[in-house]
Amino acid sequence: MTRQWLQLLLIGATLGLLDEARADKPKLNVLHIVSDDLCARLGCYGDPMVKSPNIDRLAARGVKFDRAYCQFPLCNPSRASFMTGLRPDTTKVYQNRTMFREAVPDAVSIPQSFKKAGYSVARVGKLYHYGVPSQIGTDGLDDPASWEKVVNPKGRDVDDFTMIERIQLAPGETRTTTVKATALNELGGRLSWLAADGTDEEQTDGKGAASAVEMLETCAKSGKPFYLAVGFYRPHTPYVAPRPWFAMYPPDGIRLPVIPANLAELFPIPALSIQKREELAMNDDLRRRAIQAYSAATSFMDAQAGKLLVALDRLKLTDKTVVIFHSDHGYHLGEKNLWQKMSIFEESARVPLIISVPGNKANGTTCLKPVELVSLHKTLTDVCGIAADKKTEGHSLRPLVENPKADWKHAAYSQVTRGANVATVVTPEQKKRKGKAKPIMGRSVRTERWRYTEWDEGRAGVELYDHDNDPAEMKNLASDPKHADTVAQMKRLLKNP
Repeated sequence: MTRQWLQLLLIGATLGLLDEARADKPKLNVLHIVSDDLCARLGCYGDPMVKSPNIDRLAARGVKFDRAYCQFPLCNPSRASFMTGLRPDTTKVYQNRTMFREAVPDAVSIPQSFKKAGYSVARVGKLYHYGVPSQIGTDGLDDPASWEKVVNPKGRDVDDFTMIERIQLAPGETRTTTVKATALNELGGRLSWLAADGTDEEQTDGKGAASAVEMLETCAKSGKPFYLAVGFYRPHTPYVAPRPWFAMYPPDGIRLPVIPANLAELFPIPALSIQKREELAMNDDLRRRAIQAYSAATSFMDAQAGKLLVALDRLKLTDKTVVIFHSDHGYHLGEKNLWQKMSIFEESARVPLIISVPGNKANGTTCLKPVELVSLHKTLTDVCGIAADKKTEGHSLRPLVENPKADWKHAAYSQVTRGANVATVVTPEQKKRKGKAKPIMGRSVRTERWRYTEWDEGRAGVELYDHDNDPAEMKNLASDPKHADTVAQMKRLLKNP
């Protein structure tokens, strides 16, 4: 009996020492960097043209997720989802005007979880949704409950809007041209660009980077753990960057995607219904100019992100700070004659995602498992040893951060709407219903090999793509009898996110 009591006392003392050691261990900081409308066209993702040395450097000291996906390829729905750790069907945010707290007033955001754990929490720039460029410099659709301090930078890119070129297809014309903007609200949803005068520091993202560095300096002096979120506005259209960034991408060196003549026959109507007449009517020269401008804005944003990484090193915070970098969704640059977002093809649903944790033995490696942005809330809190809200959805990526080849049974889910104003969405089944065509939902699930998509629960079309043999998603196998078993399996998976 005496020996057993001694053993119990020894175990209790050991556990107490471990708890005390954990309590004394300094908390990790978090630097959360988000780029706006950035697809996975970066050097570290294998793009042969785009220059992104700073993000590439972060990938070399972190884990790069090669198959990361947004839950909704539009700014507000995606940001509401990953900032709360709740899926779009929970937040009920399916467009850019809805505040997520209308449906989930008690949602706990990522910064709220860190604030509850004793962290200083702040943001610079766009984390929740802003209309770009019209709401730059304002709070946009921010969530005040999330932050202790905010900075809304505003640079000369906003003031110079009358110099920005936007595409236009005039009535009666068959070819798209460019004209100078006359109002900010002409620019948000249109392809537009400007090779700007002046310096990086005069642009909104340059000012945001400077403010973020100042915050890092303050945090370094305070010694209190921090969660700092920095949202860059580029490369979101209008693609604005100082002239030297444009010079890095001569248009005659830009390769355009190949568009098959029978494109419309290859996919269900809703998949391509976001094509715009003014984009379809661009000539190759204009397409190259648009890609040049997007690439310039990407490299410009990369340089601003690099300033934050340099500051971490200078302030000796690198070994104490988790750095996460990602976009809100992907982006089309002419593939399938699609531009921008709102598709659930790979280019629009896939995002760059890098997570760098100090001392992680897996740093510098790539993870090929399918993961979701909705999981970032659980991931960051798990990595930092704090609690996430019980209602938070998704799955912590910590096992994959520590071992990218770990067993992973989860798929990635994305969804998108098609509105009643899209006449091409009307199907025979919908015509049988009373009244006008109703908005429908497209839902997609991605595994390591397959992407499976249903429009209006399959009534408006079904898609299946084999990424081992068709990474560009050009051959829809959904109706191929050879793949009936795969379709059935993916259909079941789609219903169980």
